[in-house]
Amino acid sequence: MQKTKEVIKACKERNIPIRIGVNAGSLEKKIESRYGATSRAMIESALYHIKLLEDNDFTNIKVSMKASDVNRTVEAYRGLRPKVEYPFHLGVTEAGTAFHATIKSAIGLGALILDGIGDTMRVSITGELEEEIRVAKAILKDSGAAKDGVNIISCPTCARLEADLVTAVAEIEKRTKHIKKSLNISVMGCVVNAIGEAKHADVAIAYGKGSGLVMKKGEVVARLDEKELVEYFLNEVEKLANEE
Repeated sequence: MQKTKEVIKACKERNIPIRIGVNAGSLEKKIESRYGATSRAMIESALYHIKLLEDNDFTNIKVSMKASDVNRTVEAYRGLRPKVEYPFHLGVTEAGTAFHATIKSAIGLGALILDGIGDTMRVSITGELEEEIRVAKAILKDSGAAKDGVNIISCPTCARLEADLVTAVAEIEKRTKHIKKSLNISVMGCVVNAIGEAKHADVAIAYGKGSGLVMKKGEVVARLDEKELVEYFLNEVEKLANEE
């Protein structure tokens, strides 16, 4: 306890926050023996450590509640939220390889963000740190928490496709990564749903057989051969991105 008090004193003198990191895999024996490795145990552990700091007149606190599965993680954060007002650091820990970690983090962190829970976050991936950042940004953007950047609307591959949509979308995604302005752009492979989606997009492509339309704010601005559509479309996107 003396060492804990020394840490609290040093953090208080330097105005450094303390993060209480509760991990379902390393709970206090007394708490785990009573509740098991459950979300309830995680909540009790967090409350125990919060009280410890508060009893020593320290409230510059952030809390993380991590488990290796989505359900316990989400239940722990949701259960603790009504009990304390401290900021939360989100994460599904030890989530595995890039594919599985992306799925787990998108479900767990996305659900919490949509609940209005969370202040910072970490995506845990067995792999490159850059991939963690890329996935985290995507979760923030696609959950609506972050409003900057391009949102690409594109249809799934089906028998109605009348163009090489996969190649077109990949090219568009690569060449719009630098854009920070919030834009909705639509790239659709046939006319069945394209016109409807284009009405709500800032810039859109509606492919037809060998040709297609470029639409801006729901209005047709060009009718072009398929091979010319992507370049024209990207120019229109850049124009919008550079507008004040």
